[in-house]
Amino acid sequence: MRSSLCLSSLAKIALATALLGLAGFASAQKTQLLVYTALETDQVKAYAEGFNKVYPDIEIKWVRDSTGVITAKLLAEKSNPQADVVMGVAASSLALMDKQGMLEPYAPLNLDAIMSQYRDKKKVPAWWGMDVWGATVCFNTVEAQKKNIPKPETWKDLTKAVYKGQIVMPNPASSGTGYFDVIAWLTLFGDQNGKGGGWKYMDGLHDNIAQYTHSGSKPCNMAAAGEFVVGISFEYRANANKAKGAPIDLVFPKEGLGWDLESFAIHKGTKKLDAAKKLADWASSKDAMLLYGKNFAITAQPGVAAPLANVPKDYEARLVKLDFDYAADQRERILAEWTQRYNSKTEKR
Repeated sequence: MRSSLCLSSLAKIALATALLGLAGFASAQKTQLLVYTALETDQVKAYAEGFNKVYPDIEIKWVRDSTGVITAKLLAEKSNPQADVVMGVAASSLALMDKQGMLEPYAPLNLDAIMSQYRDKKKVPAWWGMDVWGATVCFNTVEAQKKNIPKPETWKDLTKAVYKGQIVMPNPASSGTGYFDVIAWLTLFGDQNGKGGGWKYMDGLHDNIAQYTHSGSKPCNMAAAGEFVVGISFEYRANANKAKGAPIDLVFPKEGLGWDLESFAIHKGTKKLDAAKKLADWASSKDAMLLYGKNFAITAQPGVAAPLANVPKDYEARLVKLDFDYAADQRERILAEWTQRYNSKTEKR
């Protein structure tokens, strides 16, 4: 009896070992793509699952951080690139990388369906957009009522003394949301190399800022939690927080809204170009756009995104005219000027 039990146990062990070996072999057969991203953590899982339904033999390994951090990491690795693909990173950042020869041009299968204003203008683009994310102010109605603070209607309202110490916004050096806010204000009110109306506006806003955060989502989360009355953020996080029951109103300042594109590019020099092209083909598809449209009001393919409950129907018309070349070419100068003036109120990491 003991002998038979031993043989049975040995057979089970052998079978388990064989199965593990097969699983290891299957895993080894998968191509791994290293994808740098600034997508929200609650988005990457759905996108990876959607991709793997079509390409189950390609595994995505994500490296995620805020836009500014990912941009700085990619630039620092320029001479020794690690990423195969950059996905869900600001077009203004990808335009800068394109100028430095870091991207592999590729026209994905669904390129013709992407609106011209939401892609690189070259025939074979270095980058193209997935969706638009744009500025939204999260306004805590409960805390505002307690403090007798009125709901703002314009960006310039936020420079009024009644908002002193009640505003949080993202640092543009680490957050793509913060950077497109700054670009929008400079576009609307003037740059003039640090002497224009946009900088005067930010001087006034800075007087009322309680803290600059490293994340574009965090200001809205802080406003939703009642830590501050006003959080300058973006529409996905604002809409999601309100849908969860946060006591916030979404404000879309009348002068115009800053924005950027969550965009896609293949990193030059990748050793997994075929797999990277497959991800590009899927990421530009209608199926992918439908997933983006669950989070954002505007996708790069028109007519795909369903209306978001708390975002106005004319949202796209409210976006400022964005010059991607200006945002890319002037990034270093603008961030240096901003840091010199305002960085003292940035949260500690």
